Amino acid sequence: MTERFPPDCPFTAAQARDLGVTPDQLRARAASGAVKQLLHGVYVPGSWVDTPTTRARAAACVLPKHCVVVDRTAASLHGIDLFDYAELDAQPRLEVASIGGGAPTRRRGVLGGKRDLLPTDIVLVGGVPVTSPARTACDIACLRGRHRAIGALDQFRTRFDLSEADLACFLPRFAGRRGVKQLRELIPLSRAGVDSQPESWIRIDAHDEGFPMPEPQVWVWVPGWGMAKVENAYKGLRIGIEYDGEEHHSEDLDVAHDVARREALRRAGWIILVVRRDGFSGPGREKWLTELSDAFSERSPDPHRRRIYARGPDSRPRPRWR
Repeated sequence: MTERFPPDCPFTAAQARDLGVTPDQLRARAASGAVKQLLHGVYVPGSWVDTPTTRARAAACVLPKHCVVVDRTAASLHGIDLFDYAELDAQPRLEVASIGGGAPTRRRGVLGGKRDLLPTDIVLVGGVPVTSPARTACDIACLRGRHRAIGALDQFRTRFDLSEADLACFLPRFAGRRGVKQLRELIPLSRAGVDSQPESWIRIDAHDEGFPMPEPQVWVWVPGWGMAKVENAYKGLRIGIEYDGEEHHSEDLDVAHDVARREALRRAGWIILVVRRDGFSGPGREKWLTELSDAFSERSPDPHRRRIYARGPDSRPRPRWR
């Protein structure tokens, strides 16, 4: 067996044979964990972590030239994770689109489709053809629910400094496409500077309940503390809404810092609402939205009526605050 095996890149069984590795030897190396099969017929060194990025690199070895990585797999290659928690236990399928009239791929572990893409819609990431950041954000905002859609738009705008115009230029080309109404609505509501997707979800939930859209990442001066950042804020009313996620708020130092900062904000007259992981559906969502309604009632005793959306024949919601 060659000393150059395994190579530090994805490879096929045929390429292993070219390196002097027989099928039996390849199976033995796979059984020992020295190599592993990420896609049908495609292997990588055993030390490689199974991620959408490594799978995309593996797919590039065998996918036809007319295939482009799209949607959430493309987002992952751009450094933005949009996969659901339930999908973390098993790797989701690679999302790929065929262009130029090519037939959709049916390879195992790949979700194939067809899409009309211009050359300007495609970039190379690690040698893999991928939809551009702006195109990826708009595709996902059409295909996913409102939470994932606004989260994707905010994250791409933040990471790649995309403007509203950078996204809106796709709207004429998307005319008649499923999900384009949602994309058209959410582009003006998206913002750069949002730190996490849950912060985006808070913003869209508040908006959908008829409240003004809070501004993300607002810095304010707090006596006795200094400059403090509020994740989602109505600065004029001194109302803030923040998300406590396990990934950033589970360490003792993080918790102590947040408690002290929020207490300083409250002493300065701010109302700070805290949304936890269960706050995006059911009773958890209703709880903080009710608290927000109470805060608006306290700070805006005679507010303008909330916006009314035409979401159905009997969809005229009642105001959240009086």
